[in-house]
Amino acid sequence: MHRPALIAIVAFTLTGCGQPDDPAQKGAPSAGPASPSPSPSPTAAEKTAILATLPAPFNAGDLDNGRRVFARCRSCHTVTEGGPNMTGPNLYGVFGQQAGAHAGFNYSTAMKEAGFVWDGERLDEWLENPRTFLKGTKMSFAGIPDATDRRDVIAFLKVETGYAPPQS
Repeated sequence: MHRPALIAIVAFTLTGCGQPDDPAQKGAPSAGPASPSPSPSPTAAEKTAILATLPAPFNAGDLDNGRRVFARCRSCHTVTEGGPNMTGPNLYGVFGQQAGAHAGFNYSTAMKEAGFVWDGERLDEWLENPRTFLKGTKMSFAGIPDATDRRDVIAFLKVETGYAPPQS
């Protein structure tokens, strides 16, 4: 059998999966819990549009450079919605989140008691030198000394992690 034909058969078969057998129940809510599905990654045009809405100086960020700089962080952090915690927590939704509060991650006491909410400015201070920003954390990363690289990685994170500007 040809691959396109097989794909069409599987897709047709799966179309009815999860649908009630009784036509009267179609459209009725299902009894089981729905698992949240991650939002699709923004397109390049959407990323550019999101970047333009960021507060200064992050709206002038270079997303390609931010992605390259973030490569240093990928061994410990994921950024996708619903992504796993690794050595560090998943960063999706980090902006506006209380420090030390990402579900399922075992934070240091220092981070749990930090008492601040992550925003671009706070992350900039953190990324410059995590060891001196908050003593007693588990993060052993040396930091990103270059201000432009920090701006770009923060812009990248805002675009990639579901950031929404505060409503006025």
